[in-house]
Amino acid sequence: MANVEKSIDVDVPIRQVYDQWTQFESFPQFMNGVERITQLDDRHTHWVTKVGGVEREFDAEITEQHPDERVAWKSTDGKSHAGVVTFHKISDTTTRVMVQIDWEPEGVVEKVGAAVGVDDRQISADVKRFKEFIESRGTETGAWRGDVPREG
Repeated sequence: MANVEKSIDVDVPIRQVYDQWTQFESFPQFMNGVERITQLDDRHTHWVTKVGGVEREFDAEITEQHPDERVAWKSTDGKSHAGVVTFHKISDTTTRVMVQIDWEPEGVVEKVGAAVGVDDRQISADVKRFKEFIESRGTETGAWRGDVPREG
């Protein structure tokens, strides 16, 4: 199992940062390799990714979501991965975004990529683009303030 943990401070209030993160369909605007995300309902998304010329589709379930605190998910088919993003108020105008992703690399190319830190650099670049995206907009593209409790 591979793992990446990254954090970045964003010069935007926590509510605005969280609200933007809940707009999954906007992810292709700042995440390399994400072609499209379709929000199916409050708990389910469908992803289309293309990394290194390899296109993949998979479904993911939001396993826990609390406004201004966290969004956690896991894949339900296809590529095995799970993650959590937490939001931390540093000040009234600054938010720390912490991303943790775990996945199972498949095939030689993904295993070598994970071993030499390609995924680590990719996630780092994605969170930097998210920072630029939300700071340059001045406002979020939408919001979902619902709560998804952890089951079980």
